[in-house]
Amino acid sequence: MPTYDYECDACGHEFELFQSISAPVKRKCPECSKLKLRRLFGTGAAVVFKGSGFYETDYRSDSYKKGAEKEKKASDKKKSSDTSSAKKTDSKSSSSGTQSSKSKNSD
Repeated sequence: MPTYDYECDACGHEFELFQSISAPVKRKCPECSKLKLRRLFGTGAAVVFKGSGFYETDYRSDSYKKGAEKEKKASDKKKSSDTSSAKKTDSKSSSSGTQSSKSKNSD
């Protein structure tokens, strides 16, 4: 059940009320008993797990995520260039290996 913030327009009294989502909005101020109470818009609540089983790094900032994404893209480009150069090296060594094996057979 959520907690709602209320404010009285007549006396300025502010308080929080723990009530069901389906409960009607309160209208009567508990301080001055006038029907000038209104429910305020809250900022909303996010679920943040705290304790020994959770780490601060589980909740990363947007700047960290962007930096990690850039780093991942850079490492992916490096891996693809390393793979293509390795293929070129393998093709050169396999062609020279074929020639050396032919020369050994002719001896």
